[in-house]
Amino acid sequence: MRFRAKIVDLACLNHFSRVINTISKLAKACTLRLTVCKLYFILSDKVANGGASMWCELCQANFFDEFQMEGVAADHNEIYLELVPENLSRALKTAQSAKAVKIKLTNKHCPCLRVAVELPSLSSSSRIVTHDIPVGVIPRRIWNDFREPSVPDFDVSIYLPVLKTMKSVVERMKNLSNFIVIEANLSGEMNLKIETDLVSVTTHFKDLRNPPWVSEDGCQSSAEGRHLESMAEACIDIKKLQQLLAGQQVNPTKALCNIVSKRIVHFILLHEDVSLQYFIPALA
Repeated sequence: MRFRAKIVDLACLNHFSRVINTISKLAKACTLRLTVCKLYFILSDKVANGGASMWCELCQANFFDEFQMEGVAADHNEIYLELVPENLSRALKTAQSAKAVKIKLTNKHCPCLRVAVELPSLSSSSRIVTHDIPVGVIPRRIWNDFREPSVPDFDVSIYLPVLKTMKSVVERMKNLSNFIVIEANLSGEMNLKIETDLVSVTTHFKDLRNPPWVSEDGCQSSAEGRHLESMAEACIDIKKLQQLLAGQQVNPTKALCNIVSKRIVHFILLHEDVSLQYFIPALA
């Protein structure tokens, strides 16, 4: 099992650093899955237990100048590691003006991701700062626990408003309640609502558009046949939504959410070379 990679391009390095920073805001610990073409950051808190889950994928070719890996076996050419993304984010913060960053899986005393940051220096020799980030190697027998979550059969799918606007609305509402109701319909309308014994606040968004979805068998989703004006709604933990919005440093080109009434809200944030899915279960 071997893995080594190198980033030389500063723009790619900063972009990678922003992605990791976003992930560190969403997950205290997560699984890093390495394949020949892609990296995946996976948080699979069991949604049934009220935990949010995350699936983020990156094409390695868009970030790394060199990327070599050998998985656990020829027929399973993948590596699954458990890590604390905050540690990786911290290591990359020291690399903001680096000449190059090398990442390598090592196993001196325990398995580690070694991040070696080559910094520019005034003399001819370069300075190298090394961070060893402990990781756990996940055995193959439990890899199936980290499969991509399937897109739920949603009632409504809608593009989100400008995330900055949504973030400031949610931050104000967070001071009033621990829960928020997201509701949307197929006419491009979405409302964010909180209701407590003392106060009831609703923010309305209009003209958001609904993405056209076609399922694998070529038919429209369950939203088909639904009345355009009727709202699908889910009440979720406002802190989890705020975390998602506050952690955003990737500036997605598309952001949308799918609502399964009273069950789950599924967010999808797409950037040219990164896609992030985040699932927040509804509260009873």
